Amino acid sequence: MVRLRVTAKGQITLKKDLLDHLGVKPGDEIDVDLSPKKGVTLRSVPRGTIEEFFGSISNPHGIHATLDEIQDAIEAGWAGEIRLDDDR
Repeated sequence: MVRLRVTAKGQITLKKDLLDHLGVKPGDEIDVDLSPKKGVTLRSVPRGTIEEFFGSISNPHGIHATLDEIQDAIEAGWAGEIRLDDDR
């Protein structure tokens, strides 16, 4: 647990170990959700764009599929019509 002190101006300073835990760096943002019973939840706001995120996902098998093809594969797998190899 981290305990913070509120200043006379109603401000707090988040300690370095808390910021490190959240993965927050200068210029980043933090979301604060208000919880019942006077609580809050802090979450770091992800950096970058959705395009950067999808570009970071590796595709070692070079698989390319449309959303319709993915949906068809899900339905076939659920129906037991196909099974992926263990080494894939």
